Amino acid sequence: MIKIDPTYVPEPIERKQVFGIIFEQGRNEIKLDDDTLFENMPTQNKTFTPEAKRDLIIALITLKYTQSNSVCYVKDGQAIGIGAGQQSRIHCTRLAGNKADIWWLRQHPKVMNLPFVDNIRRADRDNTIDVYISEDHDDVLRDGTWQQFFKTQPEVLTMEEKKAWIAQNTKVALGSDAFFPFGDNIERAHKSGVEFIAQAGGSVRDDNVIETCDKYNIAMAFTGVRLFHH
Repeated sequence: MIKIDPTYVPEPIERKQVFGIIFEQGRNEIKLDDDTLFENMPTQNKTFTPEAKRDLIIALITLKYTQSNSVCYVKDGQAIGIGAGQQSRIHCTRLAGNKADIWWLRQHPKVMNLPFVDNIRRADRDNTIDVYISEDHDDVLRDGTWQQFFKTQPEVLTMEEKKAWIAQNTKVALGSDAFFPFGDNIERAHKSGVEFIAQAGGSVRDDNVIETCDKYNIAMAFTGVRLFHH
């Protein structure tokens, strides 16, 4: 067991040596539960519910400790999709959005009522669900295979059913560790039920991002804070 002194205060300057060169930067001590982070709201919708503020704070805390570039989707107090370490902000948004969609699809009634065999291992059950809701569903539903996982052969979860279910996801919060450069990020976020956004702001195309938020009545705050250190 590793123990730490609860009174320990780290040095305010962090140092890293790379091939004989020493880099210095101030330690990331940003306070993320400060309501002033959400005061600058350039969108027409300027309302964050208490639950939305809680979820946005969770998103920002998560982003502080992930690899840039990063975005994080949060719903009901838990992170449901994280896209980290991508070269493009839209790639982060798509990756995290796909994860959020999978999280939501796992709660579809067809998934919740899958007739798993008795004593199936948790890992096998989870992996089977992931395949079942994917385009490769035949890998667990074909004759000779489904018997390994199910008592009876389940019906396919169709693409139309998946789209209809994803459309029911609402009140999702989205945080970004830096600014969104274009409105395409908002378009993708909207598809996964995002209604609240917190991001740094400061893009030359902030107007396009704001306009896209207004198109979907999304409430967005410019925090003015970049959350990643290198």
